[in-house]
Amino acid sequence: MMTSPCDLPRLTSDAEAEQAQSAASWRVCLLTMGGELFAVDLREVREVFEVDSITPVPGMPPALVGVANIRGVIVPLADLRLSLGAPLSSALRYAIVVRHGSHSVGLLVDDVPEIRTIAPEDILESPGPRVAGGRSFLSGLVRVENRVSGMLEIPTLLASVEEATAKVTIQGSHES
Repeated sequence: MMTSPCDLPRLTSDAEAEQAQSAASWRVCLLTMGGELFAVDLREVREVFEVDSITPVPGMPPALVGVANIRGVIVPLADLRLSLGAPLSSALRYAIVVRHGSHSVGLLVDDVPEIRTIAPEDILESPGPRVAGGRSFLSGLVRVENRVSGMLEIPTLLASVEEATAKVTIQGSHES
């Protein structure tokens, strides 16, 4: 199913003029999962796409819900709402493909409301409670207008997905 650009989430900063940025500020992609707001460093975002279909892969860890074909490239899709403590309130319509080094994964999200520049004064103390498997997937907190957003730690998140996949693969090979 082809979608028109009008069907995709509108990145509000696309229409805004670029502002001068200080050396300490950085650009983030804001996203929502289960009604919770999160931020991802824009340098780690490859693309955003509307999820038409997910092909399940038997035997994968619970966070990996399947794969999607994006212009001939197979991308694993992860639903991190349970790992991040976000409610499972609705079906996720979009995926944001993040990368670190040579690893990429599509994170299923509700929406991608905007791309924003975060100033140093918007950085808050580091979180503690949102951990999965003894690891925090949040590298810190940032203030976005009157809300607090968790900054997703992409290298830790991808390492966790890779380890969970390896455990399932090893367990599956012992069962054969």
